[in-house]
Amino acid sequence: MADITTSELRQRLQAGETPHLIDVREPWEHEEGRIPTAQNIPLSSLPDKLDDLDDWKDEEVIVHCKSGSRSSQAKAFLTQQGFSNVRNLLGGFTEYSASGN
Repeated sequence: MADITTSELRQRLQAGETPHLIDVREPWEHEEGRIPTAQNIPLSSLPDKLDDLDDWKDEEVIVHCKSGSRSSQAKAFLTQQGFSNVRNLLGGFTEYSASGN
């Protein structure tokens, strides 16, 4: 699945959509700033949370981190685990927050 831009995500959130959004940053990063509705699951904890995410396997899941590196790894991992529609937020939270909250 193609990755998602910050402008596309922002438009969808403003339209009232609530996509499955996973923030793979550390909890302290999530506390400093977050995207509305994002569930914080640090990249290192993702393997332990797979059972909790099982219902999302065939649904769109958007992953993000600070800049896109960790979320790219999360996307690859989730895809390997059978998730069929995982998208990485290009530019991560840094670009999202710079584009206006």
